[in-house]
Amino acid sequence: MRSRMEANISDATRKLATIVALDVAGYSARTEADEAKTTSEVAALRGVIEAIAARHTGRVFNTAGDGFMLEFGSSLGAVEAAFELAEKCEPKVRVGVHLGDVVVQANGDLLGHGVNVAARLMAQASPGSALVSADVRRTIRGPLAERLVSRGQLKLDKMAETIEAFALAAVGSVLIAAQPKSAEPLLAVLPFDNLSNDPEMQFFSDGLSEEILQVLTHVAGMRMIGRTSSFHFRGERKAEAARVLKATHVLDGAVRKAGARLRVNAQLTEAATSAALWSERYDRDLTDVLALQDDIAASVASALKAVFHCEPRSAQIDPHAFELYLKAFQERTLLTMESFQRAQVLLEEVVALAPDFVDAWALLGTVRMGQLPYDRESIGTPHHNAALAATRRALDIDPNCANAYMNLALLKPAFAGHAEKIELAQRAVQLAPSGGPPAMALFATLVCVGRCKEGFVHLARAAALDPMNPLNASVMAGFLDNEGREEDAHAYLDDVFKIQPPSWRTAVAKFTIYVNASRFAEAAAYLDGAAAILSGDELYQALRGLLALPSLPLDTRKLLLSNVLRSAPDQPLILSTCYLAAQFGCVDLAFEELFAALDLGRPIRPSPGPVAGTRSTTLLAVLFTRAEARALRADPRFARFCARVGLVDYWQSSGHWPDCASEVPYDFKAECEKAATLIKA
Repeated sequence: MRSRMEANISDATRKLATIVALDVAGYSARTEADEAKTTSEVAALRGVIEAIAARHTGRVFNTAGDGFMLEFGSSLGAVEAAFELAEKCEPKVRVGVHLGDVVVQANGDLLGHGVNVAARLMAQASPGSALVSADVRRTIRGPLAERLVSRGQLKLDKMAETIEAFALAAVGSVLIAAQPKSAEPLLAVLPFDNLSNDPEMQFFSDGLSEEILQVLTHVAGMRMIGRTSSFHFRGERKAEAARVLKATHVLDGAVRKAGARLRVNAQLTEAATSAALWSERYDRDLTDVLALQDDIAASVASALKAVFHCEPRSAQIDPHAFELYLKAFQERTLLTMESFQRAQVLLEEVVALAPDFVDAWALLGTVRMGQLPYDRESIGTPHHNAALAATRRALDIDPNCANAYMNLALLKPAFAGHAEKIELAQRAVQLAPSGGPPAMALFATLVCVGRCKEGFVHLARAAALDPMNPLNASVMAGFLDNEGREEDAHAYLDDVFKIQPPSWRTAVAKFTIYVNASRFAEAAAYLDGAAAILSGDELYQALRGLLALPSLPLDTRKLLLSNVLRSAPDQPLILSTCYLAAQFGCVDLAFEELFAALDLGRPIRPSPGPVAGTRSTTLLAVLFTRAEARALRADPRFARFCARVGLVDYWQSSGHWPDCASEVPYDFKAECEKAATLIKA
């Protein structure tokens, strides 16, 4: 029997607490790919976690590597914090919440069964989601409690007991872009769940889902939700995918890998009735994974009664090569120079192991292309030739490879070959009729010659099928603003923000719409509210500086902009600064610097920050699709600039004049013809 003193000590060091456990999803894989970057991300994440915990009366009591343990005084606060953490933390985290008995250590650390259960729940949560124990659910009331949906009894790792877990069902939201009314099915392919013990296998299950999606993009008459949007829906969020994305059908599944064997369960569900139209289990060797993708895609198409023809793939792909390819594909989706470099290393190993793997060759061409400079032509350079060689190798293997045609279009020079670029992009869309990157490429090739209204059809289609893609959303908002539809642009972004927090791209787009309408006070207020999103000092300070321009005297403004534009000759001229100068009354300065850059061969870059796209399309596209460039287009010297960059030759030979020809306050065609004559003379 314990003494009274022992009992008092024991009672004093135990208590009931609500524990939140979280860790970074895919931490080991991230660390292996880039240890320094991952370490920095986790260090920055601590500040985000501590701030969220503090808002809900909680504290961080322990950390270890990528793992964090938090204590909360109330279960409601813990659940509110858990779902905020799951939603806002980047990189994505997994979260578990449990109410139980804990032992308080002298240093404030907590141990015991309550901590262990929270950690085990966390381990079964999907990236970007949280699981809550039944003990927590019983102690809370109100709207949040009503949104907790049972996930059934879970067997916790290394524990004899099972526990009922709950996940959060999202509140209603509206689709940000109306889907075309059609009898065609609209399919969302969700990321397959990883049921393997190895959490790093998540990239494999994601990649398998992605590859099935890619196969289905070639189905005539079938429309697909884009990967960026559909892959937001994991874990408990899968239940809301069809409603938010307005999909008529959902393909979901799970992957379990054991050694060289793979088991995949797939199910096609009709959204309106929740009826399972088709389900199947596949047990295959990893060497059969490509055939497996085709089997699933063909079965789905058959269930939807779509027109589909899928040739079996004769080449067996080395399992290790396929895993490397999936890793490379994940890297490519990050759209950074560093991720392209990592993807290239992986893909070069893939094609060495599997020389007839067409998708790997096409993707290798894409990531090599993504590393080419935006501010100068690279035609004929070793890096450009390497991207072209990989793309051509893909076409040698499969003459109907849509992504290879897309690459060919984007590898053309910025100031030449406009008609050929459009034809190549059109061919890519014909081969991948469901939309996606080829549709965005066709949009880009059309708008870079001023055919904006034609391009809008493809942009709207891509944006509607991938509504949660921040690039698509920012381009769409900018396009609406350029068309004089300012309120529509704001409304569009507001709908985006209802289903997804602003990214830096969409936040800048919102800010820019205010500036273009001279609503500077509202722009400043919005910028203050978005400071956390636009956390990069350089970008935030640049936007702050932009707001100061209208209040400066014209001479001061011109001097300031001149100093920015007339930097060292070997430094790129920033095109966005040129149309900024024109927008704020310094149009002469803008054209002086543009023509000087062309005369001297000075590099020209679309914008100072990250560029989404290639030089071939982005450099000229911004001139026709941005409201900020209206002042440039409204000046007759714009026609002279267009002649210098090969656009007038295209317009005259094709007969496809730009939309702005009927919008500017001068005879655009006459000025173009005059400029072309002077150049030829």
